[in-house]
Amino acid sequence: MINAILDKCREGERITPEEALTLLESKDLTAIGSAADDVSRRLHPENYRTYNIDRNINYTNICTAVCDFCAFYRSPKSDEGYVLPRDELLKKVGETVALGGNQILMQGGLHPKFKIDWYEELLQDIRSAYPSINIHGFSPPEIYHFTKVNNMTLHEVLKRLKEAGLGSLPGGGAEILVDRVRSEITRGKVMTDDWLDVMRVWHELGGISSATMMFGHIETLGERIEHLDRVRKLQDETGGFTAFICWTFQPDHTDMSHISPKSAFEYLHTQAVSRLFLDNIPNIQSSWVTQGLKIGQLAMLYGANDMGSLMIEENVVAEAGTVHFLTLDQIRAAIEELGFEARQRDVFYNLVAPELEVKAIEANRQQTQLPVITA
Repeated sequence: MINAILDKCREGERITPEEALTLLESKDLTAIGSAADDVSRRLHPENYRTYNIDRNINYTNICTAVCDFCAFYRSPKSDEGYVLPRDELLKKVGETVALGGNQILMQGGLHPKFKIDWYEELLQDIRSAYPSINIHGFSPPEIYHFTKVNNMTLHEVLKRLKEAGLGSLPGGGAEILVDRVRSEITRGKVMTDDWLDVMRVWHELGGISSATMMFGHIETLGERIEHLDRVRKLQDETGGFTAFICWTFQPDHTDMSHISPKSAFEYLHTQAVSRLFLDNIPNIQSSWVTQGLKIGQLAMLYGANDMGSLMIEENVVAEAGTVHFLTLDQIRAAIEELGFEARQRDVFYNLVAPELEVKAIEANRQQTQLPVITA
């Protein structure tokens, strides 16, 4: 039943949401994964696969939204809330640069008091100290929150942040882009159309971003496809997404801990269908952070062409009990074991100069894994 659909994908034809749902409902992971790998190799015939070196810096865990799936956030009245001192934040950026990183992923909670000038100063301080670093920062929920706190339009907020040094936008806070799901698992957070509008305006300003999906909680299979369809339609409109990343919900220590975590089978299945459906997004990242080394490596044969980031530091997923950390040598070996050359890239998917790549490898071999610091 699915062979005709998979043949369309291999030939570069667009499949419909209904056909994608048929694939997601099928149990033939081998056939679907093989087709996703074929499509990935058609889109990326080069003999290398990529990775990035960056660090997740969570500048605050204070958040006015209440998300049942989040173990990281703290309410504004919590004694466990923090805002990273600026010197500590800059030290983290410096450590990233020393290890060959060319980017930081900077996200936080929805802080109720900080105005736009606080964020502009933060960006300017980072760019002043480390002008070569790309700041991949502020997810759509944060950006939308900024518009409310400052009584400004999306265009005004994003333009000012871009001028202050914001380089690209992460796709965080998407979860499932279906309002039924969002309204059940979160309160006080951006809904579907507004999440998409943040990305739309950013793309119109010439910015790039990633798109994400956290699945495996209360959504239906049809709602996963609806999410993918919303992303694909916006990409048709703007062309601003460089990559898509999906991962399974991590329930430990959350208010949804009663939900059983999804299997590696379901992760690989959903990623493969995502590769087949998102025909206009060039790159798919493996999520080894949630899946571990072996499944993260296997994902490279199920539609992914990128191993994602070394992720020197990660706090949000770690708070939910998932603590997979890999060395740079492990990431590179995972790629090379599949018969590809391992190459470091930047956020734009440009390859890093070989001499800088070698320098980063040497620096990482000399340094043990940096500690995860959440407060």
